[in-house]
Amino acid sequence: MSARILYVDDEDDIREIAQMSLELEPRFEVRSCSSGAEALAVAADWQPNLILLDVMMPDMDGPETLKRLAASPLTASIPVAFITARTQTHQVEHYLVMGAVGVIAKPFDPLALAAEVGKLLALRAR
Repeated sequence: MSARILYVDDEDDIREIAQMSLELEPRFEVRSCSSGAEALAVAADWQPNLILLDVMMPDMDGPETLKRLAASPLTASIPVAFITARTQTHQVEHYLVMGAVGVIAKPFDPLALAAEVGKLLALRAR
């Protein structure tokens, strides 16, 4: 099973590391965006199987991006997981209540990122 993964983060270096990490998994086709607004357009057009979304971004943050994705018929069914340094229990619960399918802690382990994403995709497939 191949999967399209959209990685959204305003920090160039983190985006680059994440993309390289995810591309270690040959079944993943990966694209990245540097803003929530860009993510809305790419997600609607490309229809990824999973969006990995940074919480803290300028202009439109991760939670606002998730709201807009959920509000659009073109993107409402695409699962979104947050990638964030804010991983206290109450914060994670808040993200899940908002509709995220999971939360990956930053800084993430580049060698484990593809496996974590694989688990999220497997949970969705059930």
